Amino acid sequence: MNDKLKHIIYAACLACTLTGCSDYLDILPMNEVVLENYWTEKGDVTSVVNSCYESLENSDCLTRMGVWGELRSDNLRLGTNVPNEINEILKENLLPSNPMCNWARFYEAINRCNTVCHYAPEVQAIDPNYTLEEMKANIAEATAIRALCYFYLIRTFRDVPYTTQPSIDDAQTYVIPATPFNAVLDSLITDLERVKGDAVRRYYTDDSPNAYQNSSKITRWAIYALLADLYLWKGDWDNCIRYCDLVIDFKREQYKEMLEREGNINDIALFGDIPMILEKPVGSTVCGNAYNEIFGAGNSFESIFELYFRTNQSQQNSWVNTYYGNNTNTMGRLSAPDFLCKDVAQGNNAVFKKTDGRVYEASELDNSRYAITKYVRSSVSFSNQNITKEADLNLASTRRSSGDANWIFYRLSDMLLIKAEAEIQKGEDNYPAAFMLINTVNKRANDVTSSARSDTLKMVDYISSKASMEELLLEERQREFMFEGKRWFDLVRIARRDGNNTRLVSLASRKYIENVNAIKIKLADPNIIYFPYAKNELKVNPLLVQNPAFGNEEDNEITK
Repeated sequence: MNDKLKHIIYAACLACTLTGCSDYLDILPMNEVVLENYWTEKGDVTSVVNSCYESLENSDCLTRMGVWGELRSDNLRLGTNVPNEINEILKENLLPSNPMCNWARFYEAINRCNTVCHYAPEVQAIDPNYTLEEMKANIAEATAIRALCYFYLIRTFRDVPYTTQPSIDDAQTYVIPATPFNAVLDSLITDLERVKGDAVRRYYTDDSPNAYQNSSKITRWAIYALLADLYLWKGDWDNCIRYCDLVIDFKREQYKEMLEREGNINDIALFGDIPMILEKPVGSTVCGNAYNEIFGAGNSFESIFELYFRTNQSQQNSWVNTYYGNNTNTMGRLSAPDFLCKDVAQGNNAVFKKTDGRVYEASELDNSRYAITKYVRSSVSFSNQNITKEADLNLASTRRSSGDANWIFYRLSDMLLIKAEAEIQKGEDNYPAAFMLINTVNKRANDVTSSARSDTLKMVDYISSKASMEELLLEERQREFMFEGKRWFDLVRIARRDGNNTRLVSLASRKYIENVNAIKIKLADPNIIYFPYAKNELKVNPLLVQNPAFGNEEDNEITK
């Protein structure tokens, strides 16, 4: 990073939190000369846009994405050498002093995005090489990254301080109250609807060495995916489905282009009319191909938006490399509960069928516990024919030599299952359409590509009631997205829709062996599903009102 960019990044980070930025203001006062000298040309904007992506890749930010979206769910339990702050959350002993309540890195990313949106028009006005189209595309990128950050914050804390104004002046005051969840959600949708048409469709052609940027930078399709998710949380089913369809249609078009260009594709096929990567390529006798493309190589055909760590070794995927595992340690700081992974090959698991490759790809028995291998493995192969025990799998795998696993936000499976959820909510006439989408994801995972192997899901078993369809949807989302930082948010969304925590409590408590009843009682509080505001944020911002589920707890110190 050049010195010029360092100065502006420091300036952009002055409001790394909207409420707790006093340390930054003391150490790094705004330099008006730096601003005047910096925002003068196209490259200045591009550099700060790139820094917005780098903010997401930061260890503090990425770890919180995993902790906030997954840790409290029924997917994760203790591994080895677990830090105290993680252990306390796993025990549902979450306090405002826990470092994982700190949101500073997200507001740092938000402020960088705000800064881009503020200065890009000024640069475009003075740099003839910076076109209006490029400026709009940069603002669309920054707006989408900002929306993604706020989306994480509201799903985690519910109500959060919200601003789209950058911190560019020492005199600005950012002691502001929290904006309600629904108001922030509506603002994010409004912002993205405004800029969606300005985003780049593709950065490079599919056969370019740089084509990975089509899914590792914000595109129009990434914004559509985020909008579909936002509308799902809002309960606007029609708009949710509309944006899912736009992305699915794009993948259909992309598949047709590949066929025209290459003539034949042996590892992607149509499931109904939806193209998906095959677990077992045509002519192969082993499965694992879908994992290898999506999580091993990364930036696959199915990818919509993911963080790229392949060449940027200044930042590593610390969440995967520490909390899941690495080339040195099979067991990371976290592991999977037995009910998810045990006795699948024997046909005695309630979550997975024995032919479902996702469990073998994503977990590994390590002594008496199940280590997490999703993202950790760079490749895997196995047989899913005639399985009666794990040895029949003939499973072989390689593990990453470094922390270069990409981190996926949205892929084609997200669009199928988000759309299925919206279809279910629209009513029983839509249940068959929802089932077909769910079954498409399930069929790929079970290598059901012809009449030679029967579907593992039968429509007649589910479409008789909304409860059955919702249960199927949640089960399939768990199977497809386990360890991807989404399960706890799924449970929170369901609790919000239900108006109670009954289903959340029943599902989230499945992983516990000790103090189960006490944890169930605690989780029943409708406020407890959100994190508390950090202790230091309450000190510097008197306008923040603590989540009532945590306001009366003794604030024991949790050390990092």
